[in-house]
Amino acid sequence: MLVRLTFEHLNYPLDYLFQPYSEDWFVSDVGLKMSEVMKSTQIVALDCEMVLCEDGTEGLVRVGAVDRDLKVVLDKFVKPDKPVVDYRAHITGVTAEDIENATLSVADIQETLQPLLSEGTILVGHSLNRDLQVLKIDHPKVIDTALVFKYSNARKLRRPSLNNLSKSILGYEVRKVDVPHDCVHDATAAMKLALAVIEKRADTTIKPSKEMLEVEKAKLFLHKIPHNVTSEELEQLLSGKFTLDVKPAKTERGYYCAFTVFDNSEEADQAFENIDGIQMTDSLGLPQKLVVLKRSSGSRASLYVRKMVKDE
Repeated sequence: MLVRLTFEHLNYPLDYLFQPYSEDWFVSDVGLKMSEVMKSTQIVALDCEMVLCEDGTEGLVRVGAVDRDLKVVLDKFVKPDKPVVDYRAHITGVTAEDIENATLSVADIQETLQPLLSEGTILVGHSLNRDLQVLKIDHPKVIDTALVFKYSNARKLRRPSLNNLSKSILGYEVRKVDVPHDCVHDATAAMKLALAVIEKRADTTIKPSKEMLEVEKAKLFLHKIPHNVTSEELEQLLSGKFTLDVKPAKTERGYYCAFTVFDNSEEADQAFENIDGIQMTDSLGLPQKLVVLKRSSGSRASLYVRKMVKDE
């Protein structure tokens, strides 16, 4: 059912269209097998940490995976094959020193996962397409908790965060403010969410709480960010104390986006007011500004800064 809910989501065709493949991709042939393999209910959840490479692409630096019993089956550092310009250590928790001693490549991780995928294992994750993109793996049997779960009163394309789902369904926060991500913890949370539906029949439609709404108000959304703009440059754009949560581009050298998380809605509102830019609203009526950022190189780049909820 969860595989079907993922596949039937409006965003699935866009998120999981990885073609054309380069020669270093592993493409699972499970979808072509009319056998017991397709009936397999074995599940493994995974999550990756990525850095920004010199050419604007995402580089895999750590991958974690857990099985149905929440046992860690994979937790490895990976050495990117391209120069890194931004380790995003405050998000990934990975530093240059961690990668210095890494010996594994993306191909090595593919080789490790290949036996599981060939047996028809279902992959679970939150925004799993991002992880598969950087792993260079295309596999037809997936459960994406970002597509399975939805808010009861939100617009169709708005996706609940892993943290909000964890608080609402599991009763705990998987991510703390000012604490880097941990891919094993995130993979574990995604697995628990899937099991909550499979074993406990948890509802996949959740009602946003007042706390969730306050959390959304304490964020600003930065989008249409050129691939060569670094996290440090984004941090100089906004005033106040906040945590930057970067989301990678869907295509090579494409635009990416990021969330800035403040302590409260008042600080987020003040930061938005302090931004020098052209104010407008997006297609849904949310306030946003078109901003021109002066980069450290002397060049300029434009991007949008948007509120997460309407002022009223």
